Amino acid sequence: MDIAYIPSPSSGVLHIGPLPLRGYAFCIIIGVFVAVWYGNKRWVARGGKAGTVADIAVWAVPFGLIGGRLYHVITDYQLYFGEGENWVDAFKIWQGGLGIWGAIAFGALGAWIGCRRRGIPLPAWADAVAPGIAFAQAIGRWGNWFNQELYGKPTDLPWALEISDGANRQGGLYHPTFLYESLWCIGVALLVIWADRRFRLGHGRAFALYVAGYCAGRGWIEYMRVDEAHEVLGLRLNVWTSIVVFTLAVVYIVVSARLRPGREEVVEPERGGPGTGSAAAAEEAGDGAGGDGAAAAVAATEGAGSDAGADAGAGSAKKS
Repeated sequence: MDIAYIPSPSSGVLHIGPLPLRGYAFCIIIGVFVAVWYGNKRWVARGGKAGTVADIAVWAVPFGLIGGRLYHVITDYQLYFGEGENWVDAFKIWQGGLGIWGAIAFGALGAWIGCRRRGIPLPAWADAVAPGIAFAQAIGRWGNWFNQELYGKPTDLPWALEISDGANRQGGLYHPTFLYESLWCIGVALLVIWADRRFRLGHGRAFALYVAGYCAGRGWIEYMRVDEAHEVLGLRLNVWTSIVVFTLAVVYIVVSARLRPGREEVVEPERGGPGTGSAAAAEEAGDGAGGDGAAAAVAATEGAGSDAGADAGAGSAKKS
């Protein structure tokens, strides 16, 4: 008897005349747009200057893409430098393969450079963009749906994902782990928004909460995946990475709260001073409206996806 399932697109590329529109790249671009848009709303609500988030994103996004790709290629080197493989494929980012750990690390480096050029504190900027990054990951994961990758073990659940036969993959019904992670990221974004309003997180603690929340979900979702992965003591490498990064994020929240309680009064010196109490009030309203707006933006793009990551699809098994 047939059961309900989530169908996969027959192709990850839509041709508009001679121009190919790749679903994976489209989801990444939409995710970046949402992160910058919502991050800008939160930054202005904190007393920052409109446009600053976008200016720093010019540094953070390219660094993040490079770091994400490097992490994937290094941890899955056999896919590109193994026997019979073509190393040129390492540059074909549209086929999937962005590691969220490398993207965050290199993206933070790019953001640090941008913040220094603007003379603003990186932790404050990171707090402003944290939930937007989570929303961006939620959207970016749908790129894996287009590439028929990042699925889990076989299942007969009503929300099983249909995968067609292809290179390095066997057709069937599998857990849609890309969808699980997308929904988890939305939950993390909403958690950060709520906690930031409730506890007035500052000095990088909102960003650390996003990191800890994401790692908590990534650990169990990663455990469900069936693509090839390096293992240490019986656990996938990305599970160990989640555990380590989660621990560091929690330690940072605790130590930072003791050393630097409260929130920065001034996030962009040229805009305000210690007496800008209206910025805090505006933030409360801005976060609420911004959260609804971001959720609407995500809902509008869910038909379309760190880690962005990828695994077994589009010609070779990928993972992020």
